[in-house]
Amino acid sequence: MDTDSRFLPVETPPSTPRAQFTDPAAATARLCELYEEATGFLQGHFTRLLAGEQPQARYRAFYPELRLTVTSHGKIDSRLSFGHVTDPGIYVATITRPDLFRNYLTEQIGLLIRNHGVPVTVGISETPMPVHFAVATQNDLNVPQEGVLKFSLRDVFDVPELNTMNDDIVNGVAAPMADGSQHLAAFTAQRIDYSLARLQHYTATAAEHFQNFVLFTNYQFYVDEFEAFARRALADPLLGYDSFVAPGNQEISEPDAPLTPLAKLPQMPTYHLKRANSQGITLVNIGVGPSNAKTATDHIAVLRPHAWLMVGHCAGLRNSQSLGDFVLAHAYLREDHVLDDDLPVWVPIPPLAEVQVALQEAVAEVTRLDGYELKRVMRTGTVATIDNRNWELRDHSGPVHRLSLSRAVALDMESATIAANGFRFRVPYGTLLCVSDKPLHGELKLPGMATDFYRTQVANHLLIGIRAMEKLREMPLERIHSRKLRSFSETAFL
Repeated sequence: MDTDSRFLPVETPPSTPRAQFTDPAAATARLCELYEEATGFLQGHFTRLLAGEQPQARYRAFYPELRLTVTSHGKIDSRLSFGHVTDPGIYVATITRPDLFRNYLTEQIGLLIRNHGVPVTVGISETPMPVHFAVATQNDLNVPQEGVLKFSLRDVFDVPELNTMNDDIVNGVAAPMADGSQHLAAFTAQRIDYSLARLQHYTATAAEHFQNFVLFTNYQFYVDEFEAFARRALADPLLGYDSFVAPGNQEISEPDAPLTPLAKLPQMPTYHLKRANSQGITLVNIGVGPSNAKTATDHIAVLRPHAWLMVGHCAGLRNSQSLGDFVLAHAYLREDHVLDDDLPVWVPIPPLAEVQVALQEAVAEVTRLDGYELKRVMRTGTVATIDNRNWELRDHSGPVHRLSLSRAVALDMESATIAANGFRFRVPYGTLLCVSDKPLHGELKLPGMATDFYRTQVANHLLIGIRAMEKLREMPLERIHSRKLRSFSETAFL
């Protein structure tokens, strides 16, 4: 049956008046109710159509909306980097998956109410909810490709729209909305839904398992070490970790419980050592290259993690370095190019003091070296990130001269991308690398070149990353989320 949407009536859930709240938990609960009503409406009609029912209307539901109205120029505590707006006006955010973001929303709404002394308003937005995202939480439902059904999906349901799935807000180029209201959050509901779907695809784990502290690596060895650490952690209740999740959403809470390797691993296998309120640690094996690094961080950013760190392998560029030495990045030479259109290379990516200190203290604790002795195994300096894995095969005069001018001490293909995207998305970032080869000094990454020292240092490397995350977890949020990451005109939500 061919269906022409021009002649179908539009059917929506019953309209609900907006309501004001001074209790952040109650406001979040109302957002959950409105979201469940919208998704339930779309899921119900979609299921009936899949079963053979003919469409009798165009079925449309809308995302819930959070609205803040500020009328005063009252001064807000200047130390705060989030949780407030700078000017009077109306600020709006479309909301998705409030069940997933319950703690985050309650916290952010509470800050708005406390800092401005005004209620927030919860209601229905004017942004239609795509059916693809409405059914995404139902494991037994999938949206067929266009042409499979007897009717055009676009004629009967709303589908994802690119004009609400972009990064204009975080890139600082978003215009006010048609009614003059400003953006309250860094991402629209559709943009978040898109990333939640991509995370499941790329990592083979659901968004619910992701933790607030994220480690990225480019080497499988770290995955093995992470699982071993997780099993030890589960055996020690004092550490506070509850469970471990592997690809395929396999979750164990006992240290000796079995895990079944997937027949086919996803592009970026991801593992989660979970703790109450998502305060645990996630490890993502992004593989090699800036494209993967950008893809992973583009999507994880919508979960609003408190920090992400790169702990991977790199090429050491100084003769004084040894295989297994650590490099703590305090600057980046960006030749990865994947973010050039979103964040020009002239934008500096500053080191974040809290992250740098946490990493250096973690290195000292794990290696049992301190002060001047720490320089035996760690160097602080510029890390260069490139997009050509075989750069050594080209004429050295250009690349080596640039590396020397930048005072680079290490080179990889992911770190600057992860740091730059952290800066762009306002996610605290850092980099600690381990030297695996020295191409400028004849020590190429070849089988059999690893020394006992190197193998020991690689084993310690992951422990350092974990310990650094634990240190950051102990800090107040206002310390971790530095004002250095906030622009002139910033959204109130973290």
